[in-house]
Amino acid sequence: MIWSYGAGNFGNFGYKYMNFSLPYFDLPAFITSTFAEDLGDPSYGGGHDVTSESVIPADALFTGVMDARHECVVAGLPIAEAFFRHLDAGVEVEILAAEGELVPAGTDLMRLRGKGRAMLTAERSALNTVQHLTGIATMTRAYVRQIEGTGCTLLDTRKTIPGLRHLENMRRVWAAHKITVWGFGMRR
Repeated sequence: MIWSYGAGNFGNFGYKYMNFSLPYFDLPAFITSTFAEDLGDPSYGGGHDVTSESVIPADALFTGVMDARHECVVAGLPIAEAFFRHLDAGVEVEILAAEGELVPAGTDLMRLRGKGRAMLTAERSALNTVQHLTGIATMTRAYVRQIEGTGCTLLDTRKTIPGLRHLENMRRVWAAHKITVWGFGMRR
């Protein structure tokens, strides 16, 4: 399934141009639950970033760059984009690296321009997700390279973080290239 966001789709998810494909994964629910965990439940006074609201003017526009601090296999940028777009549907996002691409340290991965409060509020959830998925992708790439030519088979397990199984397994597929999915496991 390709998530195509537009006015009226998925409640407050007013994304104009964004495609994300991952079977059995509910991106809007993931974004909503991640923000609820990070910012607190709106029904109990949470749901916003008190610090950003206290020190950043409401009309402030920010620009930002997400970069790689180490060599890595990129994973999760479309999900990071979804976090930013959830809070600012008009944010300008330029994704500069492809999913599964091996990039050197210092590579710019994404450029953003949008509402300052929204960018700072979404930043932690977006970065945590990209760092987690990129770590899995980078480690998987290393394992695949180590067993090349040995006749060994690389399999995944169900030992994933609850709620993230589909994301974690898909990142392994993208990262390793040439890995095909067999049921819930992967074989090289």
